[in-house]
Amino acid sequence: MSRITATFARLREAHRVALMPYLTVGFPQRDSTLELVPAMEAAGADMFELGVPFSDPLADGATIQRATQRALEQGVTLSFCLETVAALRTRGVQAPLLLMGYYNPLLRYGVERACAELATAGGDGWIVPDVPPEEVHELRQAATTHGLDLIMFVTPTTPDERIAQITRLASGFIYCVSLTGVTGARQALSLGLADFLGRVRRQTDLPLVVGFGISTATHVAQVGQVADGAIVGSALINHIAGLPPEQMVAETAAFVRALRT
Repeated sequence: MSRITATFARLREAHRVALMPYLTVGFPQRDSTLELVPAMEAAGADMFELGVPFSDPLADGATIQRATQRALEQGVTLSFCLETVAALRTRGVQAPLLLMGYYNPLLRYGVERACAELATAGGDGWIVPDVPPEEVHELRQAATTHGLDLIMFVTPTTPDERIAQITRLASGFIYCVSLTGVTGARQALSLGLADFLGRVRRQTDLPLVVGFGISTATHVAQVGQVADGAIVGSALINHIAGLPPEQMVAETAAFVRALRT
């Protein structure tokens, strides 16, 4: 059983929704991830989406674009992200750690090499938003070979037959994009979210995790009524960006505790 599968099984028994913060590796400072992830895990985060900076983040809105640019300016690369995963494991982090990145850096680095090194580092899988199911086979094979999960995306505009195709290729969980658009904090969740998730449920037994626009504890609670997990990204990045350095770790942990309650 993978670490991701085990986590969802444990949370299901406890009747809890999985809380999954998104954090760009290397933001706000190059080594901030090594402090923030353990603090957020202690505050109640169940798994982590760690963003690999890329110059053309097509699925991301302005908040994550700014965080990505800052990380790139500080020399953060895919290799550094893999090293960060290994360092988090040496610091005692037990939660699943997934790298979220775009396909071009993976191809340049080498898909097989990247999967082997992520597995060795103690990572749990990939979240790659810009690889379609028709092109995912090399990555899927390498991920499977090295015991990694491959998370794939569905959106409210994905037709049912394509949802079926995507869910057959995915493992770990299905990333359900809550809205039509890019990442970014929102005031309210989509009114059609439950119907959309119902369409996905009919195609798969994998856990469903909702991302894009999840910003508050209320949103997390609402997602918990219809899905297995909630990803909080832009709202968290915005919060961290406004913190003084000496308060960053403690206030980030407090933000996660508030989301959990």
